[in-house]
Amino acid sequence: MASASSSSLSLGSAKALPPFRASLLAPQNLRTVVASASSRRASVRMRAAAAELNKTVWVWTESRQVMTAAVERGWSTFLFGSKDLGKDWSSTARIDPLFIDGPAIFDGQNQKVAVISQVSSPGELQLVQPDNVEADNIVIDFRGGWQVIPAENIVAAFQGCRGTVLAVSTNSTEAQVFLEALEQGLDGVVLKVDDMDDIIKLKDYFDRRKEAKSQLPLTKATISKVEVVGMGDRVGSYARGMFLVHSECLETSYIASRPFRVNAGPVHAYVTVPGGKTSYLSELGSGKEVIVVNQNGLWRTAIVGRVKIESRPLILIEAKDNSGDDTYSIFLQNAETVALITPDTGSSGRTAIPVTSLKVGDEVLVRKQGGARHTGIEIQEFIVEK
Repeated sequence: MASASSSSLSLGSAKALPPFRASLLAPQNLRTVVASASSRRASVRMRAAAAELNKTVWVWTESRQVMTAAVERGWSTFLFGSKDLGKDWSSTARIDPLFIDGPAIFDGQNQKVAVISQVSSPGELQLVQPDNVEADNIVIDFRGGWQVIPAENIVAAFQGCRGTVLAVSTNSTEAQVFLEALEQGLDGVVLKVDDMDDIIKLKDYFDRRKEAKSQLPLTKATISKVEVVGMGDRVGSYARGMFLVHSECLETSYIASRPFRVNAGPVHAYVTVPGGKTSYLSELGSGKEVIVVNQNGLWRTAIVGRVKIESRPLILIEAKDNSGDDTYSIFLQNAETVALITPDTGSSGRTAIPVTSLKVGDEVLVRKQGGARHTGIEIQEFIVEK
């Protein structure tokens, strides 16, 4: 990955972001590589069915703590092997109990609402086909160690079909694998756990993905200063104004496009990470999640594949907020492959200006936010950044 400064850093056409070229919100010079990161039937009342990115979550547990944690997070459909336990919990909490009887699942009115299929071999997987399903909902219990490829095969086989396909997950990590198989994921999961931490982690996962459906408000700023400053270790500066730095996806006749990489800025720069937080570019490493955003403010999370820090000639860029008096600055590598995002598409169809072509009066996009930070968390505190 490229490093970012107190600006934003853009990650262009990464594989996981087909709809648009993204910008990574980050501060100054660091290179980052980003890892290329339905309708429901009315048979069962599933209050949480479409609440989380149109994914269904059923919970299978004998722990009252897990039950409480799940209900508090909006998941109220529970599987029981014992009718006595289901009736007991139904008397103390508003839940939708489902009861397992052999390979079938019944609701409280003894109506069959789903079937369970155990898959531990390719032959058993072949039997799980839309035409062979005897109920509107099918719960697949993958056994034998293989999960990813079988789940992808199921997503492909059932796409466009009316049924709901869920997979039994014994922890939140497994659940995420099933929910992301072939990008589309299965329709949902049956979280079979006795540790409430898995409920919390899965809900956090949904919350992060839900945030990505929102837009970041971006502001126009006018370049007020461009100055070559000499050698330095690329990385950022201000937390209150984050520049959008473009990924190295622009075609040139001198170097191949590298859309997976962002030349983000100096190591002291900030980069935006999930949860409304920031991180120093120097703190990034493989596996760290960052925020990438496009020209319209649409954003998602991306996972860092690699970080490289090296000494390069830097350029200091300052821009003044068009709607106020604030001025923001960023250090970036002085190279033609490093660019900032513009508010409008230029005559050439490009949405970025290389820093080597920047001049006073040019407009770029910035993300305004509170300036005071403590361990990456925005706080209300007097602070001066200059």
